[in-house]
Amino acid sequence: MTIILRSVLIIVCILTCYYALHKIRKSQIQIEDAIFWIIFSIILVLISIFPKIAFFLADMLGIGSSVNFVFLSVIFILIYKVFSMSIKISQMEYRIKNLVQQIAIKNYELENKNGEKK
Repeated sequence: MTIILRSVLIIVCILTCYYALHKIRKSQIQIEDAIFWIIFSIILVLISIFPKIAFFLADMLGIGSSVNFVFLSVIFILIYKVFSMSIKISQMEYRIKNLVQQIAIKNYELENKNGEKK
């Protein structure tokens, strides 16, 4: 792994941690989501500081170079994160749809009660 890639990884990881902490302070992100990004950044910093980890894992998995291992692992982790977020979004959409339907039924019942009283 070149020194430029290592430097870029460290800088981007530090900025990501700072940004996640900033969003937590402003209550714009849930702590669970921020923890994912902070841990992800810490892992990348460790790989940047100790590139032997990437070399070892790349050799163990039969990947040609450590840079390819880093990119491949980042892609897989982010694909997993997007998939888990899609599941959460689907569940939220289902809950929102149910809530809207319940509110509509309650409003309809209230309107019918008020209409009968008049």
